[in-house]
Amino acid sequence: MPENIALLAIESSCDDTSASVIINGEVKSNIVSTQLIHKKYGGVVPELASRAHQQYILPVVDAALKEAKVTKNELKAVGFTRGPGLLGSLLVGTSFAKGFALANKIPLIEVNHMQAHILAHFIDEPKPQFPFICLTVSGGHTQLVLVKSHLDMEVLGETQDDAVGEAFDKGAKMLGLNYPGGPMIDKHAAKGNPLAYEFPISEMKGLSFSFSGVKTALRYFLEKKVKENANFIDENIDDICASYQYTLVKTLLQKLKKATRKHKIKHVAIAGGVAANSGLRNTLQETGEKEKWEVFIPKFEYCTDNAAMIAVSTYYKFLAKEFTEQSVSPLPRYKL
Repeated sequence: MPENIALLAIESSCDDTSASVIINGEVKSNIVSTQLIHKKYGGVVPELASRAHQQYILPVVDAALKEAKVTKNELKAVGFTRGPGLLGSLLVGTSFAKGFALANKIPLIEVNHMQAHILAHFIDEPKPQFPFICLTVSGGHTQLVLVKSHLDMEVLGETQDDAVGEAFDKGAKMLGLNYPGGPMIDKHAAKGNPLAYEFPISEMKGLSFSFSGVKTALRYFLEKKVKENANFIDENIDDICASYQYTLVKTLLQKLKKATRKHKIKHVAIAGGVAANSGLRNTLQETGEKEKWEVFIPKFEYCTDNAAMIAVSTYYKFLAKEFTEQSVSPLPRYKL
């Protein structure tokens, strides 16, 4: 009987401390500890995030091993997020993985966080066929990626300024909504009219994105309206959120359609934290029906940062024998 390939994976790129165990390509545990301390600051505080990772990483790894019914002696390798992300946060995960690998005399595997978001599609069925185009959308990234295989990916286009997740969060802040702002906008948008107000879509060459213009437009719009009526935001919050979200989603889908037509691809996926947005998920399904795409949308738990996606990446890298050295250090701006 072939030997089991049991692997441990660590995710610590931002404010979620997570560990996962995968055996022969099947995720057996996915433990995530979300840091709640940042809520009162309206955003992630890097120093507090790295301290919290130090506090949570041991219990999270212990829980992942216990849930998977695996001992550290059965592990064949340990994978970790090398980047992109916050330097202090990445340093905690990287250092833990290096120490764990050294102590247990097992190989070390580095993982690109954005590649892992795409490979989250290989945790459960149905799995997309190669090649497919993946729209990766998060607080720090907005990319269109041509996925040729598990480990061969090409960025076709990306944002030239702000990521769409940042546009959601900054827009929410202007509206006085709680952190994290993206889900709050989504919640209000579900009750509003997406055509109530018109915001501009920034035209960029090729498959590039831009979201700084729509943020600025929202700010000037709110300043003007609040001067006329001090209660404007409170009285129209649902319609404002619906219109703003509609513009952001429309911007994403316009470029996605352009990419699929250019590369003649009908398999389309989304990944990253903003992939949890119901407006984006619903619009993607509707567009997919019109464009005759086969659409792949991950479960909510695999959209946000988690170690299961790192585990899947670790598994395919292990099969390809893509190991890294103990001299490895975090890369906050790790390119896909």
